[in-house]
This record gives sequence, C-alpha cells and structure tokens, in this order.
Amino acid sequence: MTVAFIGNPNCGKTTLFNAYTGANLKVANWPGVTVEKVEGAIDSHGVHIHLVDLPGTYSLTSYTMEEQVSRNFILSDDVDVIIDVVDASALERNLYLTLQLLELGRPVVVALNMMDIVEKRGMEIDLHRLPEMLGVPVIPVSALKRRGLSVLLHAAIHHKDHVHPDRLIHNHSDETHHKHNHHQDFAMVYSDGLEDKIDQLQNMLKSAYPDLFNYRWHALKLLEQDPEITKKFPLEGIERVVDRSYETDIINQKYSFIEEIIQEVVVNQAKRAAATDYADHILTNRWLSIPIFLFVMGVVFFLTFFIGDMLRDYFESAIDILSVYATDGLLSLGADEMLISLVCDGIIAGVGGILTFLPNICILFVTLAVLEDSGYMSRVAFIMNDIMNHLGLSGRAFIPMILGFGCSVPAIMASRALENKTDRYRTMLVTPFMSCSARLPIYILFSGMFFPEHAMVVAYSMYLIGIVVALICLLLLNLFHRQQADNALLIELPEYKRPSSRTVMISVKEKVKDYLSRAGTIIFAASILMWFILNFGPSGYGDMAHSFGAILGRGLVPFFAPIGLGYWQISLALLAGISAKEVVVSSFAVLFDGVNINSTTALATLAASMGQMGFTELNAYCMMLFSLLYIPCAATIATIHAESHSWKWTALSVVFQIAVAWVLTFIVYQTGSRLF
Repeated sequence: MTVAFIGNPNCGKTTLFNAYTGANLKVANWPGVTVEKVEGAIDSHGVHIHLVDLPGTYSLTSYTMEEQVSRNFILSDDVDVIIDVVDASALERNLYLTLQLLELGRPVVVALNMMDIVEKRGMEIDLHRLPEMLGVPVIPVSALKRRGLSVLLHAAIHHKDHVHPDRLIHNHSDETHHKHNHHQDFAMVYSDGLEDKIDQLQNMLKSAYPDLFNYRWHALKLLEQDPEITKKFPLEGIERVVDRSYETDIINQKYSFIEEIIQEVVVNQAKRAAATDYADHILTNRWLSIPIFLFVMGVVFFLTFFIGDMLRDYFESAIDILSVYATDGLLSLGADEMLISLVCDGIIAGVGGILTFLPNICILFVTLAVLEDSGYMSRVAFIMNDIMNHLGLSGRAFIPMILGFGCSVPAIMASRALENKTDRYRTMLVTPFMSCSARLPIYILFSGMFFPEHAMVVAYSMYLIGIVVALICLLLLNLFHRQQADNALLIELPEYKRPSSRTVMISVKEKVKDYLSRAGTIIFAASILMWFILNFGPSGYGDMAHSFGAILGRGLVPFFAPIGLGYWQISLALLAGISAKEVVVSSFAVLFDGVNINSTTALATLAASMGQMGFTELNAYCMMLFSLLYIPCAATIATIHAESHSWKWTALSVVFQIAVAWVLTFIVYQTGSRLF
C-alpha cells in the first residue's frame, strides 16, 4: 500500500518520514526545504508500505510548485492512505489543510505531532473529542522522540478502505443548525446558501461526468473558480450557480468550524512562547535585523576559520605523512619517475589538498545547520522582504539565495517555491553569486597566502560581495523590467528552539558525504587530467612550460590579463574549476610543480615567488572575486537547465555570470592598480 505524508511546513513531516525509513533527508526549521516528493519503503505489520514525503503546503490550492506537487499526487490513484501530519502546538493553523484533505473523499489519518511541546506549554488536547469532530483517527506521535510510530502505521493500515468518515458528533446550537442533513456525512458543513450551490453543482457534474470521483470536492473547487478544475470540467450554464468566486466564503466558514473545534478540544490554550516573541522583537527589528544578520554571519566565519584552522593542522600533517610514505614506497618498489609524479604530484597533491579544508567546511556546515534548525533562517527571508520588494520580488526569493551558501544545486531547486515564473528565473540567475561551500577552499588558500593576518575578514568579504552583487543585479533587472512583487510574503516564523543534534548531524553528514564523494570522483579525475595535460606536450612527457596545459593556458591569458589574472597557470585553474570549484585549488597544487599546499612554509615560499612574478595581494583578491562570480560548477549549470527546461536560458545565465565576474573584477583591478 502507498501512504502519503502531507502537512504544513515545519510540522515535523520529514522528521517523521526519516524515523520510519531511516532516510537522511534534509530537515530544516524553515519552509521550502522539501521541494519535490521523496519516496521510501518499509515492511510493517505484515504489509509492504510505500511511503511518500510530499512538500510542505498550507493548502491544496495550487499557487506554488510545491503545492502543485502535493495536490497532484494526493489526487492521483496512487495513494491508498493520506497521513496528515499536524503540529499539535499550532492546531488552529494546521487544521485548515486537514479539512481540505477530508473533503477529498480518501482515507485520512491525522498524526498529531509535537505533543511534547503541547505538554511543555501546559496545554491539553482532548484526544477523544477531536476524532469525533473530524470523523477520522487521530494518533498522537512525537517524530523527534519516535513515540507513537507503530500505532500510527497500524491505524493507517486498518483505515485503508475507509472512504467515509467515522462517527461524527457535532454539538451545534439551534442558530448554527443546517437544514441540510449533512452532519452525519461530512466533517465540514457550510451555510445553507453554499450547500444549495454545492448540491446543484454536484447534480450538474453527475450528469456531465458520470465517472467522476468525489463530486463534492469538485463542486467546491468550481465554486472557488479554481483555474485547473474549471478548465478541466466545464459545465454548461454554470454561471447561473457560480456568479462569483466563493473562495473567501469557503475559507471563512472553514475557519469558523476550526474555531469551534479549538474551543471544544483544546484546554489551557497558550499563546506563542514569550521567549520567541521577545527574541523576534530584537532579531526582526526594522533597524537592527540586518546588522544582526551580518554579525551572525561574521560569527559563522570566525568559527569556520578559528576552529577549522586549528583542526586543519592535523589534516595537513596526515597528508604530508601520506605523501612521504607514498614516495618512499614507490621508490622502494622501483617505480618509474612518471608514476611517482602522477601519484604524489597529481593525485595526492590535488585530492589531498582539498581534503585538508574539510575541517573548515565541516564547521561551516555545522553552524549553518544550527541556524536553520533553530528557526533563525526563516527570519532572514522576513527581514529581507522590504529590500526584495523594491527589487520586484518577495522575501521568499531570498531563501534560495541563503541556501546557496551551502550548495547552489539545492538552492536553484528551491526557487520552485516561488509562484511566478519570471521571479523563479530571476532568482535562478543570481543565486550562483552566493558563495557556496566549494568556493571556501579557494578563499582559504589565497587569503592565507597573501592576507595571513586578515584571512577571515578577506574571506568574509566574498560572502558579503556575493549578496550585494546579487541584489544589485536584481535591481538593474527590475529597472529594465519594472515589476512590483505581486504576492505578499506568507511565511511561517516557527518558534525558536534548541537545535536537534540528530537533525544537525544528518544535515552535516550528507554535506560532508557529498564533499568527499566529489573529492573521490570529480576532483580525483580532474587532478589526473590536469597532471596529464601539464606533463605531456607535442613532444611527449617533459617540461611543463611546453605542455598542452601551458599552450591552452597561454591562449586564455589575453582574456584574463585585464583583470589581473594574466598567468597561464591561473587561467587554466579557473577553466578547470568549471567542473567543480574545489578543482581550482587541486589544480593549483598540480600547476605549480606539485607544490605542497598543506605546508605553511611551502605556501609562504610560493607566495613570495608569485610576488616576484607580479602576482600581489591585489591579484589574489581579484582571483577570489572572479572565482566567486564566474560560471558556476557543471552540476549547477545542469540544474539550471533542468529547472528552466531551456538551453537558451542556461546559456544566457552562463554568459551573464561571466560578464558580471569579468566587469567587476576589471573595475577592482584597474582601480586598485592606480591607487596602490
């Protein structure tokens, strides 16, 4: 059987899915994380169960892509049981989606999650009265503490064929009693006027579409003038019944019923935690919020460098020892000089050089995961809303940009949460300007070599420049295509909470796993390829200065010279970086005669020799700046094409990013050359 998990963002749905399947999915305390359905399978109670985790959604009205994904799957014949994951601490908001699901006429089981938070607040929920009013099983669970999981699946299995609600008991007064005898059939009953229209539309649908499933739900959608349903099921004479959109009426009456439910089932209802209100008073303050955000990100990069550099010493020592042992071992075996060069100067120098930055990368991943799970990151979209509105976008567009600090691929995919196609394209265009974790080794290497006393500040400036450049580009695009944000920002600000160590570990584990897999595949292959083209030329194996790589690099020098990067080694490293940004660093290790980038002494010597070539602090800063802004990695380019379904737009994005990178680096280098 197939069970679909659906619920509001931040209701614990993905955590519940992880608890069942053991999947290490991305879990974060902010909306827009699960942007497509994720599937898994388990065997329980003697049944093979196919589990589907759907994107978080507040309703089944298809405005955003995530809502469309959820609605289309729920309406398909693939679902046997719907598990509606409800945040028990925010019952009033979550029940709106529940009432919509009940109207689908499919088996529904309510998973009442986060009961531990309800208990902490001194609230109580009447677990006998709530299922009486909804007509479906209501199972209390705690996804985080893994309580009630077996009972929930047991209820889903036994509720599989229950398409009609269980016993409904409503205590309506004479004023709210309806002449229609629908209370024994439906949890949600509307006013007499709406019920009359629903009955008329159902009769018209039965006549026109005799094989249609769930006439009541389709009638409601026609009353709401839902574009998809109206187009798919046209009715002759419908204008006599649907003289306007009744969506607002339906919404208001649903919330009236929800208020009735809350009054009957919730005891000692508390307001949102005072600590969250107090924190938001400061952290989302109109004047303080952005300086606080910049300070928080500054702390993130202080920890990334301060703690990461301490741990990096151990990795550097390990790589040095490995390189010595590899050289000695190959020499003792009588290996050829070419093989020794390939292993030591190519593979170990390239891949090993990247692995030494793992501590810094891990610290960055941990701090970002803590911010996400604490609830702070969702505030960033809120505090950026005013700025983004002036750029023709809502604050929600800033979420993919923030995700870009981790990796551009999921960041591009997260643009699906935007309702407008134009907004999605504009967001995808500038998201690669955010400094992804793959660029961090470049910053660490060059800031450590040329700005040893101020390495953290120099690297942090790259992240700020990325944000500023993205916002300026959006501003210029909006000037050419004047547009005000046509949708207000609707985003949940979850309560601040202590980050879950398990959630943080899952997030960091997946990112580190991806980083290591890139080191073992793309970077490994790139290091070997780079060694090959640098050690072979038209005359065979020999001098690097006459190799294929040198010939190619010199061909690129005229393009890079005006921006201070007119060295064939640098040109070739940047070209190789298109495969993956870490390859710039691994290539650098191979390009400069297998230099040991794990050795502080070797790097100081290299910086001095590069200085004699004319490569100064200004050139190093331009190198980092261009690496920040130029073409994203191949995986990001492929994702842009997959999301836009257009090679033309993908090519335009690549050209746009190269142009922005070249122009800004040119301005910095030419200005710096004249000033210094």
